[in-house]
Amino acid sequence: MKYYIVIPSYNEEALIALTLQSLISQTVLPSKIVVVNDNSTDKTAEIVLAFAKENPFISLVNKTSEAIHLPGSKVIQAFLKGFETLDEDYDIIVKIDADLIFPPNYFETIIKHFQSDARIGMAGGFCYIEKNGDWILENLTDKDHIRGALKAYRKETFQQIGGLKPAMGWDTVDELLCKFYGWKVVTDESLKVKHLKPTGANYNKTARYKQGEAFYTLGYGFFITAIASVKLAMMKKKPLLFLDYIKGFLKAKSAKTP
Repeated sequence: MKYYIVIPSYNEEALIALTLQSLISQTVLPSKIVVVNDNSTDKTAEIVLAFAKENPFISLVNKTSEAIHLPGSKVIQAFLKGFETLDEDYDIIVKIDADLIFPPNYFETIIKHFQSDARIGMAGGFCYIEKNGDWILENLTDKDHIRGALKAYRKETFQQIGGLKPAMGWDTVDELLCKFYGWKVVTDESLKVKHLKPTGANYNKTARYKQGEAFYTLGYGFFITAIASVKLAMMKKKPLLFLDYIKGFLKAKSAKTP
């Protein structure tokens, strides 16, 4: 099975070489890798072009957008910019972040999952972060959910769910649609991926409100939003995030966001 990878990136000069090196070291190589340089002000583009010179299946796409890093919308708009440059001669489309190190057998194993069952629509491994010299399971991990940092989709599934939605909560919406259409979502805990930057490390106050807005647009209702907000704030060990999430929810409700 052929797989294409799209990597949205913004000021990733410190890490993207590690990600690309892990990808070109896979036991089954990707047919194409597109890195979308989304308004970076560092040497991200130069590093990618150096890899592309030695690996012709790697390409760079430049995109200009607002510098503010809003979760969901910015990264998926960058993904879509890269995706539109690809042909349709693939079996699996993959969206990953530019701060990951994959084990060499990662995509060989992902392919085996898709080959094992024609109803598997999405697959992914688990993210680990470094803490006190050890790599530990990222606390946002859920065995029933594939992290937005490393999503792999069967072509037919990706097309049926209408691609990815450029909004906060996209990585929940895709799985809900996947299951709605009868596809299976598979996680593999044996695939340990090093996540070099904690999720949301660069999000500002405006971005944090987006989580609450996402709870509203996903139809959670206030009571479920409050429970989810407490849980997420505790998992991130930042209790005051609860207030940001609630404010975001009320803001979206007041604006009657669809």
